[in-house]
Amino acid sequence: MTSYTTNLPPAPQQGWLAKGEAWLDAKGKGAWIAAMVLGFVFFWPIGLAFLAYMIWSKRMFKSHCRSRSTHMHRGFHAMKSSGNTAFDAYKADTLARLEQEQTDFESFLARLRAAKDKAEFDEFMDERVRRGDYEAADSDTDHDETSNRAPGQA
Repeated sequence: MTSYTTNLPPAPQQGWLAKGEAWLDAKGKGAWIAAMVLGFVFFWPIGLAFLAYMIWSKRMFKSHCRSRSTHMHRGFHAMKSSGNTAFDAYKADTLARLEQEQTDFESFLARLRAAKDKAEFDEFMDERVRRGDYEAADSDTDHDETSNRAPGQA
């Protein structure tokens, strides 16, 4: 039996900056932004250094593009055929039913918003009548109408 050995050099030790960068990368873009804001709060040159490094290393833009492509991939996967016609028919029916339910729900919300707006407007008008503002506004318009008439008209 023979043993297999490699002559690879040992992995280099990471410094505290590299470990911090790896930790922030693992946490995502929000951690980078939080670190930058905290840097500005405690000592503004540190925040400025974080901002410059994030722009220089393109960390501000990297995760956004990756998440968008992942989302687009999921959308295309849902439209892909499974190869089983019974399942594909079931999936198409379910998606059509869900789209119809979404349309119905959106129209329900629109009716609900309209009813709420009408109730709020009616409450406003009732309150205005109770305060007496409505009658004062009506008497002002009656006065304006009589003043705009030509002389000799009643």
